[in-house]
Amino acid sequence: MQNNLVIVESPAKAKTIEKFLGEGYKVLSSYGHIRDLKQKAFSIDIKDHFAPIYEVPEDKKKLVTELKKEAKKADMVWLASDEDREGEAISWHLFEVLELDPAKTKRIVFHEITKTAILKAIEHPRDINVDLVNAQQARRVLDRIVGFELSPVLWKKIKPSLSAGRVQSVAVRLIVERERDIHAFVSEASYKVTAIFTDDKGSEIKADLGKRFKTKEEAKAFLESCKNAGFKIEDITTRPMKKSPAAPFTTSTLQQEAARKLGYTVAQTMMLAQRLYESGLITYMRTDSVNLSDLALSTSRDTILSLMGEKYVHTRHFTTKTKGAQEAHEAIRPTYMSNETIDGTSQEKRLYDLIWKRTLASQMADAELEKTTATISISGHTDKFIAVGEVVTFDGFLRVYKESFDDDVEQEDEGHLLPALEVGQVLDCKEIVAMERFTQAPPRYTEASLVRKLEELGIGRPSTYAPTISTIQQRGYVEKGNREGVERNYEILQLKGNKITESTKTELTGSEKAKLIPTDVGMVVNDFLKEYFPQIMDYNFTASVEKQFDEIAEGDKKWTDVMEHFYEGFHPLVEDTMAAKSEHKVGERMLGVDPVSGKPVSVKIGRYGPVVQIGTADDEEKPRFAQLKKEYSLETITLEEALDLFKLPRTLGELDGVVVTVGTGRFGPYVRYNNTFVSIHKDMDPMSVTLEDAETLIREKQDAAAKKVIKTFDADPDMQILNGRYGPYISYQKKNYKIPDSVEAADLTLDACFKVIELQKEKAEVRKVRGGVKKK
Repeated sequence: MQNNLVIVESPAKAKTIEKFLGEGYKVLSSYGHIRDLKQKAFSIDIKDHFAPIYEVPEDKKKLVTELKKEAKKADMVWLASDEDREGEAISWHLFEVLELDPAKTKRIVFHEITKTAILKAIEHPRDINVDLVNAQQARRVLDRIVGFELSPVLWKKIKPSLSAGRVQSVAVRLIVERERDIHAFVSEASYKVTAIFTDDKGSEIKADLGKRFKTKEEAKAFLESCKNAGFKIEDITTRPMKKSPAAPFTTSTLQQEAARKLGYTVAQTMMLAQRLYESGLITYMRTDSVNLSDLALSTSRDTILSLMGEKYVHTRHFTTKTKGAQEAHEAIRPTYMSNETIDGTSQEKRLYDLIWKRTLASQMADAELEKTTATISISGHTDKFIAVGEVVTFDGFLRVYKESFDDDVEQEDEGHLLPALEVGQVLDCKEIVAMERFTQAPPRYTEASLVRKLEELGIGRPSTYAPTISTIQQRGYVEKGNREGVERNYEILQLKGNKITESTKTELTGSEKAKLIPTDVGMVVNDFLKEYFPQIMDYNFTASVEKQFDEIAEGDKKWTDVMEHFYEGFHPLVEDTMAAKSEHKVGERMLGVDPVSGKPVSVKIGRYGPVVQIGTADDEEKPRFAQLKKEYSLETITLEEALDLFKLPRTLGELDGVVVTVGTGRFGPYVRYNNTFVSIHKDMDPMSVTLEDAETLIREKQDAAAKKVIKTFDADPDMQILNGRYGPYISYQKKNYKIPDSVEAADLTLDACFKVIELQKEKAEVRKVRGGVKKK
């Protein structure tokens, strides 16, 4: 029997494929890339047509030796890495590093790990697609050039250890610009008028006035004019409507819906989707395509028929609009539509359920609705009230799935049913309310809405969204955070029974959760790059680079020509920026003068983040610095707020001959006594803490520490018996050991403590061995 070696990139994928291939096939994993550009060197030979200098990292050398050995024994080697550019590059690197014989090597691809797909792939092998490999190399080399040449500029001009990336920098720009739009936004008030009418049967009809009033006076005048007005139905239109389902998932739409419906981060969604794919449960999870295979259409139809019946079936062929959709050839869907549920973790089950429902809904009949619009006239007025009713006459795909939207996407209000009405019918007015409403600032980006925006601009591809969003947070340019919002008053005018009443209510505005907020460092880096490297920060340029990668993948462009053209414009900018001198540090902002010393006060990015500085480096005295608090920003902090940061540390006096001070650190304000630091309670103001307050805090901490120690031993100071949150325990040489419940902690001798330690170590060993047996 022929000896076949199949190489994939992940152990989970290997395990699934092994189930489908019979004897004569051995499936091994390369654990991702087996070689890459050298990590700490530039690794690109610019003079030799941008030739990448690859190396096998130390932790992969043993694996490469094993794979080489197995490849030599095999009659045929099947390279079965993923079917996108990254997967193609993995196969190419394997071919090169393992020195495979072309006559004994075949490349196979599939976008689902099922027996049918694997066997079909083996029947139709192909050669490695060098155009796809070159597109991946182009991205890798271009990003390495940008990272390695830009980062030293940021170290010199802003602060050490910063780094820049081509797609990441543009993503940060989007977030910074949105933040500035929010700060510049001025909310405008207007009065929305809503009425509740009743018909002769007492049924209520809610209607909105077709215009809004800019002032309270206008709204009040309108209500006054309605006191003796008559209201009647002037016109009724009823029209049938249809709602069609959304297309099956692409990488981007899956990331967005999983964020909205399940609260998953983009990275979390990709990790779970990868697990589902490698277990053979869904198709490949990195795709631009909304296409479904004929088999998927057929099995979806069968599933709908068996669950809901013929009238719910509507087979649809979705086509991909993205030009040069680079990744897989099918949307993300379950491999077997008949599997409504799967085995797995609760998170995997929820994501699978979302994918199953979205795929099924895409092949279901339109939802049918009836929309009724009633126009209500006001005697003596040209303005009209509009009442809208909507009723679902056939639920169609809504029976299975309803799409969610971000908070910056306008949606029609959900309709409600209107009672039977007739033209000319007179209505009674129950009440009319004019409520003050405010225009809303644009919302900050969520991970999902940022992915949508990047896709809209043509920036990045399915494989880059998740790493881009993770990277900008890891680099400290963007934080995911909440905004508590502020209280705001709004006016309400109500006309009821010919009487107008006025009231004021309070609402919370600007409250946001899990939004992407730029840090001061992110804003300064963004502004610097925009000024000196406008090409890198240009949305159109970044999108055009992606198109060029697509052209390389299609064999229409030579990747080294693209590099040449880019480098000619980019490298001189780097050299000029490095040489440029400026009077102020990048991002520095002058706030004014310190009234005490008469020295200038400024804010800037220091070595460890944003700082306030009093004085300059040219002064005889060294400048004084204070770290910026989290609630302040370089762009908005005032002189008064900046000077407040220098009021700490305060000296309170002496306690037992030791000076007591109040200071502030990364974990908030504290009292310092010798080398003891005690956090100040949240409800205490560090500027008004007295020596007596400080003494209380210090004594409380000392008492707690005394209660913690049950017993110490002069013969071995490392041995302590302590009180913990789960009861007494032994602490010895920075390790903790549980004391058995049957033993009285205070009675333990030094020898007895060592016996307890030995007992706990033995128990740990037994657990370890049992765990190992289970794994086998």
